[in-house]
Amino acid sequence: MKKLILGAFAMICLIGINPVNAQEKESPNFSKLDASPMDMAMFRNKEDKAVARIIYSRPQKREREVFGKLVPYGKVWRTGANEATELTLFTDMKIADVTVKAGTYSLYTIPNEKEWTVILNNSTNTWGAYEYTDEEDKVRINVPVRDSKNTIEALSMAFEETAEGVDLLIGWDDKYVKVPFKNIK
Repeated sequence: MKKLILGAFAMICLIGINPVNAQEKESPNFSKLDASPMDMAMFRNKEDKAVARIIYSRPQKREREVFGKLVPYGKVWRTGANEATELTLFTDMKIADVTVKAGTYSLYTIPNEKEWTVILNNSTNTWGAYEYTDEEDKVRINVPVRDSKNTIEALSMAFEETAEGVDLLIGWDDKYVKVPFKNIK
């Protein structure tokens, strides 16, 4: 009986100092929520086939003047925060009468007061627009700036189906643009 009690006591002591249990008691080192969290928008056609996906970070307005100040007019912008915005096309599409093959591209914009230049660029996995070069541009399209009825607090992107394909909507503050992607017939 004495041996049984000593054996049980020894097991309890060994379990109590087990390194695995000691690690479980420590807090994991998770990062805090990013000030401009990453988000994704996906578009699927009527057959539920993936057509396009965009991954971007969502900066917040926070009572700041966005266009012309925080995002300067006439300069290349990563169209979000942190890494450059990434667009994946799962099917070939036409953009500004240019056929763009299925694949992944960085999406940059050059905002101006009345019109934005939207750029699909071949260089991916880049931080911001620091490595941007127009030599890697696949296509550029100019689109008109539209007024939003409501303030858009965080940069937002969504897809909207059209008769010819899909529009990518990019909105922030009190402005938005539509970028047309046409199906190839």
